[in-house]
Amino acid sequence: MEGTAPPGETAAPTPAGAPGVDPSALLDGVPRQRSRATVGPGVRESLPAEPPRSGLRAPRPWRLLPTPTGTPFTFAYAVVLCATSLIAAYADPALVHALLQGSSTDVAHLVRTPELVLIGSALWVAGGVASPFAIAFVLVLTALERRIGGLRTAGVFLLGHVLATLATEVPVGLAVLAGQLPDSSLHRLDYGVSFGVAAGTGALAGLLRPWLRVPLLAGFGGMLLQDLIAFTDPMTNWGHLIALAIGVATWPLVRRWHAARLGPAGR
Repeated sequence: MEGTAPPGETAAPTPAGAPGVDPSALLDGVPRQRSRATVGPGVRESLPAEPPRSGLRAPRPWRLLPTPTGTPFTFAYAVVLCATSLIAAYADPALVHALLQGSSTDVAHLVRTPELVLIGSALWVAGGVASPFAIAFVLVLTALERRIGGLRTAGVFLLGHVLATLATEVPVGLAVLAGQLPDSSLHRLDYGVSFGVAAGTGALAGLLRPWLRVPLLAGFGGMLLQDLIAFTDPMTNWGHLIALAIGVATWPLVRRWHAARLGPAGR
């Protein structure tokens, strides 16, 4: 037969570069491979796509602000606070005072309508939308909601708001009963989002890297301590520190929520 060596003779090796010869056929056990250059037209390429290049993400400063789709809780809450701030700034002063007094979490209101005032007091910003706590509200809650979701962020906020309020107002009521404070202390005007913001700041710190966590806690905690030392409003200042500690206490929980939100790929 043509191409067969005579008996007793060894067939001459075919050169690897000879036309029509697949070099991989000369290597026993090595499967044929196709490069992208050798894939013919009309043949579906089955090679895996190249893995994405690793590198630093470009800065996205717009993610610091809430959006209706990305952070619906923070966005909607911020709209409400803007509306109430406009009312406080431009409405009749007598009406504003009546609204604030009716939503104050003082001892007298907490005894009569606790649910109403605990919610109503969180609809106002002391100092308006340009106050430090209003700015911190937007930045902190946006960052926290992007990491753990809207409902859980609302839970952290309410936890700090409610517990810090009770921790500061209950001692006032007991002091009035003991005769250590006058009865007027039962009607102390108390409203705003600062306790919830302080709790959110403490919770957010637990989700940050140490080089961000330490400066955040040191800077925010130092500011609260300075306010306490100034002794202008000690009950509120103590409430801020208590709320910050409540947020720090939620670290195991918020970290578990964050890991569950990332899924197996992000752990």
